[in-house]
Amino acid sequence: MRKVHVYLLLKLPAAFFCGVRVDHISAQCVRTRLRLRWINQNPFRSLFWAVQGMAAELASGLLVINEINKNQVSMSMLLVGVQGRFTKKARGQVHFTCEQGQKVQEHVKKAIFSGEGEVFDLIAIGKDAHGDQVAEFCFNWSVKPRAASRV
Repeated sequence: MRKVHVYLLLKLPAAFFCGVRVDHISAQCVRTRLRLRWINQNPFRSLFWAVQGMAAELASGLLVINEINKNQVSMSMLLVGVQGRFTKKARGQVHFTCEQGQKVQEHVKKAIFSGEGEVFDLIAIGKDAHGDQVAEFCFNWSVKPRAASRV
């Protein structure tokens, strides 16, 4: 986990300083956490929506990064769309979970073998300490093998 947090600090400093952290990472699931603090609150004393988006994007994006790295292929990855829905004030500690590793594996493998880009949606759900859903984000990811790495 330490490696991931150093990566956050160096590559995504805004997320790091706003308190986004990775709790769990595997091929199938990534869970991030975020705690309400002065630096990441809105005027209504809840988590600012953009900070929630950073935690949710990291949960989905790490699944894609891990799969690309596992396949040892040079691929471009790009976030091409996002939708968010907020269902409850986000206070205290919130966890964002993306459990769609199988979907990521299928799309990355398809992109590798076809040599063409693949576009797919990943959902990250945010829940508070009571287990109540506070937000749901849908991220539209695009992956495409770089010319030199095509099979």
